[in-house]
Amino acid sequence: MKYIVTGVDGKLAGRVAENMLQQAQGSDLIFTCPNPDRIPEEKKARWKKAGVSLRAASYDDGEQMVAAFSGGKRMFFISSILNGERRVRQHQSVIDASKKAGVEHITYTSFFGANREGYHQYVLPDHRATEKMLRESGLAYNIMRNNLYMENYLTTSVMLAMLSNNVWGTTAGEGKVTSIAKDDSARCGAALLLGKGKPNQDYDLTSLEPLSQRDICRMVAEKSGIPFVYKPMDAEEFLAYLEALHIPKTTDGDFSRSPVPFCSNDMITNEAGIAEGQMGVVSHDVELLTGRKPLEVRDLLDEYSYVWREKVTNWKQMY
Repeated sequence: MKYIVTGVDGKLAGRVAENMLQQAQGSDLIFTCPNPDRIPEEKKARWKKAGVSLRAASYDDGEQMVAAFSGGKRMFFISSILNGERRVRQHQSVIDASKKAGVEHITYTSFFGANREGYHQYVLPDHRATEKMLRESGLAYNIMRNNLYMENYLTTSVMLAMLSNNVWGTTAGEGKVTSIAKDDSARCGAALLLGKGKPNQDYDLTSLEPLSQRDICRMVAEKSGIPFVYKPMDAEEFLAYLEALHIPKTTDGDFSRSPVPFCSNDMITNEAGIAEGQMGVVSHDVELLTGRKPLEVRDLLDEYSYVWREKVTNWKQMY
């Protein structure tokens, strides 16, 4: 059995790749990303020594994907970083290429709420369309719906606050979120890739302790000694907050001066979902898939303390 992990140059799929190296033979692993030259040489050398096949696969190049996926039977399919119709087209191309290459099973990274009524986050139409395409593809699948990433509140939110005179702005209000750590998501991704999930089953990935952003802001302020001020905002105020930091409204915008790779439409609606009580749902699927309870915010405070200690000002400085 050969396993494919797409997007291994990214933070989540890169973690899935490392988990797979611990649980499968390197010769049974195919790692792909649009440009393998972006992978550090030390990592590429380590993967090559383990027997991993590292291949170029752009979601915009169907023929390249067919060649890259060839020989693999089970795939971890990381969603594209874009939003909108182009991402849906990319995802359809991935599914089509997978079928042509002989892939039999796909584990797809979706977003929490994609199967729930009343959730209107900016990214959800893309994920809903992809889930539908996957179900209609004839391929076996698992869908893992990640809640908001825990790391973003200990890196991005902290960085944006430091760039805004220590004002922690958000449309989250007093709502709570059971955010998911990428390490937990990656462990679940590897588990599903290895066949530990039920056929054609969906899984919601959350932590167990709902926290408000006010809670998280307070925890970071106490840990860092920085007097962060939590400031709930309406959508218009938060848009102005993000625009002042040169964050574009959509993924088609100009990111040359943006400190983050996310667009404001995405950030505003995600935070609004917290305010509406949508993102505080508790699921036990992480423990079901991995045999261990998920990480909580308090577990990651020390790991990401470098963001305030080193006064990080751009997502490319994060590790």
